[in-house]
Formats: sequence, C-alpha cells, structure tokens
Amino acid sequence: MKFLKIPMVALLLSVCAFAQAPESILIGPGDMLHIQVFDTPELDQHARVTDDGNVPLIFLGDLHVAGLTPEAAARVIEAGLKQKQYLKNPQVTVNIEQYATQGVLVIGQVNKPGSYQIDTSRPVLDVLSLAGGLTDLADRKVTIERHGTGERVQYFVSNNPEEAFDHSVLIHPGDKVMIPKAAVAYMLGDVNHPGGYAFTNNKSQLTALQMLALAGGTPPTARPAAAKLIRRTADGYTENLIQLSKMQKGEIPDIQLQADDIIYVPFSYLKNVVASSASIVAAAGGAAIYATH
Repeated sequence: MKFLKIPMVALLLSVCAFAQAPESILIGPGDMLHIQVFDTPELDQHARVTDDGNVPLIFLGDLHVAGLTPEAAARVIEAGLKQKQYLKNPQVTVNIEQYATQGVLVIGQVNKPGSYQIDTSRPVLDVLSLAGGLTDLADRKVTIERHGTGERVQYFVSNNPEEAFDHSVLIHPGDKVMIPKAAVAYMLGDVNHPGGYAFTNNKSQLTALQMLALAGGTPPTARPAAAKLIRRTADGYTENLIQLSKMQKGEIPDIQLQADDIIYVPFSYLKNVVASSASIVAAAGGAAIYATH
C-alpha cells in the first residue's frame, strides 16, 4: 500500500527492439517512402509525401497515396505502371522509411500528460515511460485511439513484466493514449486506516475482506458484525448490513465490491457514535485515497 502523495517511479524500462509497423498504418503527408520495383532497380525511388497527400514519382508524376496503407499504395503504383505500359506485370513494394513527426497525445492518469513527438511507431510502454509512467490512481486498462481510422485498441498494463512485454502493442505517430482513473471503494468508521482504496491490482478488483486487510483491520472497539455496505445506484444510495465477522470466520462468503462502494464499521456501544448514510457518504468525499499494488 502506498500513499498517493509519494510519486510512483517510472513504469518499466523502455523496450529496446523496434518492431516493424503493421500494414494497418496509413501513409500521411510528410512521410518518406521507399518505392521498389522488382527486378527493375532503375525505377527505385525515395520520395516524400507532399502536404496535399501526393508522392512525386519520376516515372508516373504525382500520385495520391495519403490515407492508403503501403500495400495499397504499391497496388496503385502497379496499376499506373501497367496503364503507362512501362511494365506488363510489375511487382512493387512501398515502405515508410520515415514518418512525419507527429505528436502522440497521452492523457489521463500519467505523471506528465501531454503531447510527445515521435517519428516512428513505438511500444506502448515506451510512450508511457515518456509520460513519466502511471500514477498510483491509474486504471490499468489503457485505450489507444488510432490516428486516421479512429479505431480503439485496448491494452492492459500488467504488474507481471513478462505479460506486460509479451502483449505490448505499438503506438503510431498521431495516435492518442488515454489512461483513465481507477475505481475506488471506501472503508470508513472504526478501522485502523480509514480511507479510499483504488482498484489498481492486476485484476482491477477488490473484495470486502481485501479492503478490510488494507485498512489494517479493526481495533477492539469496533463492531464488524454490524458493518454496513452503502452502494450508489441510479436512484441514490442503498444501505445493507454485512457481517464482516462471519466473513472473516468463513461462515459466509466474501463479497466483490463495486466502484464508489462504502463499507462502514460502527464504533462500540460505549462510544455511542451514530452515523447516518448521508454523513458517511460526505466523509468518503474527503477521505485519503490509497493505492493497492
């Protein structure tokens, strides 16, 4: 457990190996292309895409390629070579040698949100590292919105390094990366460390007994047998008795918590403290929040 005011160290070291960009990447203005024609080296050319999306080819003139994948651009060039009767059966390959420098926008729960300039595709962990890593309140479900297509890709930042690296995805120039805030539940009342606890473990889940353990358990003055669960619904808040003592003894099953749930453990009768649901909800709003790594 870490108190949130302590900054989190960088998420993971940058991935060193560069993976070739997949064919889903679209050609854009400013990209440097390498056009090769099989068995015809005199037609090889390096050319940069202009602002209007055209590539100037010495053998075909200006050809519009912006918004196409490299493979689709190669087919267009092949068609042009056939139409001009340069070759009967041309075989063309197009590679993006250099991307136009574009900002990757990283927003949400990172230590340094903002726009970061990249000119090649980079692993998502690289980009998160540029942004200072995740905060202690970050949800591990990262959403990536692809530039040009608007396609949304999900990536889970696992606490397990092998899983994090093995399932990494590439961030392309112009993409947006969104890291939402993790869900929080609250343990209030007569517990040793009352406060809010974020769902930041690898499963992004939290149970009543897990949160009770994170809160340091209860002192002798507490009445865990009379604890209550306050849950927000579309119509307001509901209040239900939950017997934490029986859960601890294994007599009844533990319960899975939801975002914004509040478990309140009453004080002993001797303290004569009575708290309404409204006052408990108000107290949750000012509670300290803890990470649950």
